[in-house]
Amino acid sequence: MTGYTEAHAAAYPPEYLAGIDLYNAGEFHAAHDAWEERWRDDCGAREKLFLQALIQSAVVFHHIEIGRRGAARRMYSMAREKFARLGARRFMSLDIPDYLAQLERSLSWLEHSADPREAIQPRDFAPPRITLLPEVTEFD
Repeated sequence: MTGYTEAHAAAYPPEYLAGIDLYNAGEFHAAHDAWEERWRDDCGAREKLFLQALIQSAVVFHHIEIGRRGAARRMYSMAREKFARLGARRFMSLDIPDYLAQLERSLSWLEHSADPREAIQPRDFAPPRITLLPEVTEFD
């Protein structure tokens, strides 16, 4: 099951959707690469900021996979800052407050640890799944 519809596939760049597929498959470094490919295009300042926030949120989980929890926590902070600067509730059909809430639930163990290097990953740890809202929207 993909996180988007045929209408999204017709409206959005393939790199954006490929990044979603890869992220949802747990291929965080590859998701980063797909989104970065689009980010390097002349796609506009707001989309660049949005993609950078997504890239950084994917890198969080890549860092966790390779045992770099301090780097993961720093990247999580940077991703949240980018989403805040974007100032949108929805962008390219992603419900940003919902995605941020999912990130918070997934990463609270890391965020609230005094030393991220000593944070204990819970057994039920799971990254969020990206599912786009049904309507095709640029931002609001």
